[in-house]
Amino acid sequence: MKVEELKNVLISQREELLDFVSRERLVERDVERSAREFLSFPNVLAILGVRRSGKSVISWRLAGKDALYVNFFDERLIDFKSGDFERLLSAARELWGEPATIVLDEVQEVEGWQKFVSRMRVNKKVIVTGSSSKLLSGEMSTYLTGRHVELTLFPFSFREFLKLRGVELGENWEHSDRKLAEVKRALGEYLEMGGFPEVGKFGKLYLNQIYRDLVERDVIMRHNVRHREALRELARYLISNYSSEFTYSRLGSIVGLRDVHTVRDYVSYLEEAYLIFTLMRFSFKPKGQLLAPRKVYPVDTGIAKTLSLKAHPERGKLMELAVFLEIKRSLSYSFIPGEVYYWRDDKGEVDFVVRLSRALLPIQVTFSLEDAHAREIENLVRVSKFLRSKKALVVTWEEKEKKTVDGVEIEILPLWEFLMKGLSPFLPST
Repeated sequence: MKVEELKNVLISQREELLDFVSRERLVERDVERSAREFLSFPNVLAILGVRRSGKSVISWRLAGKDALYVNFFDERLIDFKSGDFERLLSAARELWGEPATIVLDEVQEVEGWQKFVSRMRVNKKVIVTGSSSKLLSGEMSTYLTGRHVELTLFPFSFREFLKLRGVELGENWEHSDRKLAEVKRALGEYLEMGGFPEVGKFGKLYLNQIYRDLVERDVIMRHNVRHREALRELARYLISNYSSEFTYSRLGSIVGLRDVHTVRDYVSYLEEAYLIFTLMRFSFKPKGQLLAPRKVYPVDTGIAKTLSLKAHPERGKLMELAVFLEIKRSLSYSFIPGEVYYWRDDKGEVDFVVRLSRALLPIQVTFSLEDAHAREIENLVRVSKFLRSKKALVVTWEEKEKKTVDGVEIEILPLWEFLMKGLSPFLPST
C-alpha cells in the first residue's frame, strides 16, 4: 500500500475513535491501572478476548491520544501486507511525528506481523489486540518469549456494570437498605443482559449478532470448518447446557459427528474465539484430568440466557456461571498464574477449586443453603480437608455468615458481594 493511502486510513480511524470516545459514556476498566504499569517502559502488551468486549477502547485509553493507532479490521486495509508496516510508520511520522506507542488492533488480520512487533518492542511500547487465544502461539511465542505481557479482557464485571449504570456507592453503602436494594436490582439486570459494553443500547438482538459473528466469522470462516451445521448445533448445545459436564463422544452423538477428534477440534475452535471456556476436573493425577468429563461455561451470562434453548434456565447454574467468570476475570486482571477446576467424586461435587501455586481454595455456589445446609457444608469440609485447605467459600443469593467447621474456615456470602470484591480477598496465602 502507498503512504498516502495509509495516511488517509490513519486520519479517518483516529477521527472515528475520537468521535466515539467523546460521544459514549466510557468506564474505567478494573484492569487499567495494573496494565498501565507494564507500559511504563518499552514492552509488548497483548490484549486478547472475545470480540466487542472493549479491547479497542482500553487500548486507546492505555496508549494515549498521541499513539499510532491502526485497526486492521477495516476493509480499506484488506490488501495490507507485512511489508507495509514500514510505510505505515512513515505515514504516522509525516502526520504526527515519531510515535512512542503503537497500537495494532485486531492484528491477526495481517500475516507475518510478528517480526515487526518484535523489532518495535526494543524501543517502543506496543499494544496488540486479537480475538483469538492462539494469537501468541507458534511463531509469535518464538519471537517474544519472555518479552511480552498477556491480558485476557472480559466483558464488563459487575463493578464496571454499576459504573456504566451510574450507580454511586459511598462509604458504608452496604448498610443502606435503599442502596443494597439498588445493587440487587442491578445484579438481576446484569445476570440477564450480561456485560458486553453496548448491550444496554441495543438490547438482546445485539447479543444474537455477537453470537452469530463469533460462530460464523471467528470459527467457521477462520478455520474453514467442513461440517458447518454440526458446528452450529454443537455451539448452541454447549451454550444451552452451561455449567454442566460434557464428553466429546456424547457431543458427537448429539450433533452427528462420528470422529471424536473432529468434535474435540470444534470445541477448541469455540474456545479459541472466547465463546466458551471448558473446565477440567481436579485431580492430582494428570491422566485422571484428561479422561474425566469437562464442564462448559459461556463467556457472558447474557449470551447464556439469550441463546439457551432451555425455556427456564436454573438460577443456580446462572449464578455458577457468574462466579466462574469472575474467578477467570480476577486471575487475568491480577496477572496471577492461577488455575481453576471443578471437583467431583463418588461422594459429591464442589463447583470450583482455585489453584494458586500450592494454595487451593474450594468454592461452592448454591442459590440457598436453607434446604441442604448440612449436606453442602459437610461435603465442602470433606473436600477442603482432602485438599489440605483451611479455607473454603460458599456463594449464595443472599445468605452471609462465617463459621469454622472441623478446622476449616468457611465464609458464606451473597453473590453481589463476591462480584463486587472479586476473588483476590478470599485467596489463601501461598
